[in-house]
Formats: sequence, C-alpha cells, structure tokens
Amino acid sequence: MPGDCQQQLSFLVFLWSTRDVCHSVPKMGAYRYIQELYRKKLSDVMRFLLRVRVWQYRQLTRMHRAPRPTRPDKARRLGYRAKQGYVIFRIRVRRGGRKRPVAKGATYGKPKSHGVNQLKPTRNLQSIAEERVGRRCGGLRVLNSYWVAQDSSYKYFEVILVDPSHKAIRRDPKINWIVNAVHKHREMRGLTSAGKSSRGLGKGHRYSQTKGGSRLVEICHLTLVKVTYVKLAVNLEAITYLKR
Repeated sequence: MPGDCQQQLSFLVFLWSTRDVCHSVPKMGAYRYIQELYRKKLSDVMRFLLRVRVWQYRQLTRMHRAPRPTRPDKARRLGYRAKQGYVIFRIRVRRGGRKRPVAKGATYGKPKSHGVNQLKPTRNLQSIAEERVGRRCGGLRVLNSYWVAQDSSYKYFEVILVDPSHKAIRRDPKINWIVNAVHKHREMRGLTSAGKSSRGLGKGHRYSQTKGGSRLVEICHLTLVKVTYVKLAVNLEAITYLKR
C-alpha cells in the first residue's frame, strides 16, 4: 500500500513538472493535418495517393459530379458546406497551349494574327474549368474551385456550385447573396477567385490601381505617357520657332 501511494505521488509530481510542456504543444484539427499533407506533394504518401487518384479520374468522364469533395479542408475554406444545395463537380482540362480553331491553318488576316500553334491561353486553366462546368450546369451558381490532381496531359479541378432555388440556400444569410440575379455566371465574367487572378486583380500592396484589370491600367498609363510626350514635343517645337 505505501508503495502504491509513492507511485501515485511520483506520477503527480511528474505531471506537475511537465504542465508547461503539455500546454505548449500545439493542437491541430483534422483539417489542418490534411492541409499539411497537401503542402508536401512530393512526399511518398502524397505521390502514391495522387497517382492512384489520377488513374481513377482517367477512367471517368471528362466532367462528372463528385459524391463529396476530395479535399474537404480546402472546400470548406472556399465556402462549401455539407448541406443541401451544395454540389461538387470534377472536371479535367488539357494542359499546354491553345491551338487557334481555324480550318487548314488559314486565319485570313494580317501576319500578326497568323499564329496557330504556339498560342497560350490568356486565362488560367482553373478559370477555364469553371467556365465549362458553369456552362453545363446553367441553373447553378459557381462559388469557387480548387486543384485536385494533375498528370502529364490533364489538370483536374473540383468546382463548388450552389443551387440558388433551394430553400436551404435562400434561408442561409451567409450564402443567400449568391441568389441575386447579378451573380449569374460569375465564372464567365471573371468574378471568381481564379478569374480575378487572371485579370490581375487582388488585395493588398500594389493592387491599388487595378480598376478594370491590370491590362486596362497598363493601356491607360501608356496613353498618358504618349500624350505627355506629344505635348512636350509640341512645346519644344514652339520654343524653337520663337527663338528663330
């Protein structure tokens, strides 16, 4: 009996001595562990998992509905909830450049537009995937999308869609903003996250002068420089003429 009391006392002393260590150990949830796994895509576990998933996706059709998100942590961060009204579609997009769709390579234009093969898409593949899914599911609203896997030929994305006519969506104050008609086909107008990134839009440092897109701002700056240069040249000519 005294031996048992001594063991219990020593165990309590051990717990008391390690109380600070136990409290300093960070605690992570399940989604955080999944997130950390995807940050190490070249690890043996992820390489094997992605290889098996890509093989499975190749056996399916180009665009199909997924029963559940492959990456639940990523889907939830982008707005997905496991409730009625939310749908997940998986799609594959061919990697590489985009060939100009002309017959026999004849563009019938100026030499500047004669290119056929070495053309690159202006938008990223994720935005193209969202557009194709949105065109197929016209009655749903595209909320967001994320990368799932890729191989030598394709990139696979999962697109989160919302049913604007479902009561569970219309009664939820956190998502019923997407019910408004102004949000129809957001993916076609570059209003999703992938669409904004290809338009050069963003938040934070150096994103304060990108109204309308980075390309529009660049054109405005070039026009302003050109007008300033022309005015300066005219003023120099006037000064030279007066000196004569």
